[in-house]
Amino acid sequence: MEYQWVIKPTPLPKTIRLLMEEVNLPRPLAVILAQRGIDSFESAKEYFRPSLERLYDPYMMKGMEKAVQRIINAIERKEKILIYGDYDVDGTTSVALMYDFLISVYPNISYYIPDRYNEGYGISIDGIDYAADNSFSLVIALDCGIKAIDKIDYANEKGIDFIICDHHLPGDSLPAAYAILDPKQPDCNYPFKDLSGCGVGFKLIQALAPKLGIEDEKLFSYLDLLVVSIAADIVSITDENRIFSHFGLNQLRKHSRPGLKVLLGSTENVDISDIVFNLAPKINATGRLRHASQSVELLISKEQDTVKEIADQITKLNAERKVKDGHVTSEAIRLIKENNEIDRFSTVVYSPNWHKGVLGIVASRLIDTYYRPTLVLTEGNEGEISGSARSVKGFDIYEVIEACSDLLSRYGGHKFAAGLSMPAENYELFKERFEALVKEKIRPAQRIPTVEIDTPIGFDEITTSFLRIHDQMFPFGPDNMTPVFLTTQLIGGNVRKIGKSGEHLKMEVMDANNIKFSATAFGMGEMEEDFRYRKFDLVYSIRKNYWNGNCYRQFNIQAVRFEE
Repeated sequence: MEYQWVIKPTPLPKTIRLLMEEVNLPRPLAVILAQRGIDSFESAKEYFRPSLERLYDPYMMKGMEKAVQRIINAIERKEKILIYGDYDVDGTTSVALMYDFLISVYPNISYYIPDRYNEGYGISIDGIDYAADNSFSLVIALDCGIKAIDKIDYANEKGIDFIICDHHLPGDSLPAAYAILDPKQPDCNYPFKDLSGCGVGFKLIQALAPKLGIEDEKLFSYLDLLVVSIAADIVSITDENRIFSHFGLNQLRKHSRPGLKVLLGSTENVDISDIVFNLAPKINATGRLRHASQSVELLISKEQDTVKEIADQITKLNAERKVKDGHVTSEAIRLIKENNEIDRFSTVVYSPNWHKGVLGIVASRLIDTYYRPTLVLTEGNEGEISGSARSVKGFDIYEVIEACSDLLSRYGGHKFAAGLSMPAENYELFKERFEALVKEKIRPAQRIPTVEIDTPIGFDEITTSFLRIHDQMFPFGPDNMTPVFLTTQLIGGNVRKIGKSGEHLKMEVMDANNIKFSATAFGMGEMEEDFRYRKFDLVYSIRKNYWNGNCYRQFNIQAVRFEE
C-alpha cells in the first residue's frame, strides 16, 4: 500500500533550546517533547516523573459529593447495590474495580453486564427489571448511561436510584439519575476530561476510600485494572491518565491480580502495546462470542484453580474469535472483488451469515487492505441488517451515516467508529447513497494512509544517553505516541526472512559511518532483495525487546523508500 510521509512541524527554536539546556535533552527528543506541549522545566518534570500526589481531588468532579453520600447511606441502611457495566474491556474492568472495592467492606453487592445481542449497549430495560426483581435499590452504572434518558426514567418509576459514571459526551439533555459523574457533562470543572469509564469509577472509589477507612495501598492496587481500561479504550495518555498508566503498569508488572497475570502469561515487562494487542482482545472475546460476565469473574477471582479454568475458556474463545474474523475478512474481500468494488470510495459489505461479534474487527482489517470508510453488516433482529463502521484518519464517518438517517432504524457512535441498523429492504439504497456521500466529502489526501514522522535523525544521535531518556518517555499511547524517526541513505545487511511464511524480515541497517542497528520489517518479506542491494530511507520507531533475561533495542520499520 502506498503511504504519504509527513514530517511534523518543528517547534519554536527557543523552546527546543530551553529543553536542551534546562532539561538536558538531546535535540531530537527536545523537538518531540516540544511538539507534545512540554515547554518548560516544570512541565518536563511532571512528564518524566509521574507522581500519585498530583492526582486531582475527586470532589472537583460535579456530582461526586452526592454520589458518595448516596453510597454511604445505602451501606448504612443495608440496601442492595448493583454494579452495572458495559461488555467491553473498559466496562468489565470498571465493574471488577467497583465490585471488588465495595465487596471488601460491604456484602450486599452484585454485578450485571448486559448481553451484547439481546440487550445491546448500555443500560437496558432487562437490566433495570433484574434490579427491581431482585430488590436492588441503588445501581452504579459504569462506562455507560449518559444518554439513557428513557431508561433512567423507567428506573425512577421502579424506585431505583442510579449513579452514572460515564466518560462519553452527553446529548442535549441529561438523564434524571440520582447523581452523574462525567467530566464531559456541562458545568463540570474537573480539570482532565479524557478519563476512561474505569477512570471515572476510580475517582469515585478514591473519594469513597477515606469515608470507608480504606488505605491508599488498597486503593492504588486497582491501578492494574485502570491501566488496562486506558490502553484498551484508546484514551489520551496525558495528564492524569499518564500517572495512572505509569503506576498501573508497575502494579501490573509486580503485583497484578491473578486473572490478568494468567491471561498475559508474563507481566514482568508488560507495556501498553501488550495490553492493546494481547490482553484486551482476550477480555473482549467473552462479550463478542458468549457473555462478558465471564471476564468480570476472571478479574475478581482470587482462587488459582478458578482463575486458570476461566482463563483457559477465554483463551479458547479468543482463538475462536480469530478464526471467525479471519473467515469473515476473507469472505468480505472476495465479495468486494466479485462485485468489482475495489476502486470505490467506500466499502459496504453484507452477508447474513457473519458473526455480529467480529464486524468491527473485520471493518478495521478491510481498512488495512483498501484504506477507505468501511461498513460491515450482517443479519440483525426482526428482519433488520446491522453492523459496524470504521473510518480513515480525518474523515467523519458519523456525519455521513447521520446524513442517511432516514434509511436507518438506529445508529450511534463518533467520528471514526459507529454502529447502525436498518430495514433489510433499505440496504442497496443505503449502500449507494453512502458511497455517493463519501465520494463527495472525502479529500484526496484522506484516501492515502499517512506515516507521521516526529523528526529526522542521524544514527550518530542515537546514543546511550538518548536511549535512556527515550525509555523514560514511556508509557506510549494516544497523544504520547511512540516517537517515529526518519533516517536517510541507509543500507541493509544480514537480511533474512522470518515468520511462518517468510512474510517478515530481520536485518541490520547501517549508515555511511558504519553505525548499525538491528531492525524488523513486518509484512515486508517480498522486499528482501531490495533491502539487500539498494539504498533506502527509513521510517521507524525504537522498541525494547527482551530475550533470555536480556534487554536490547530494535528498530520497528514502518515505511521505506528505495533509491531508484
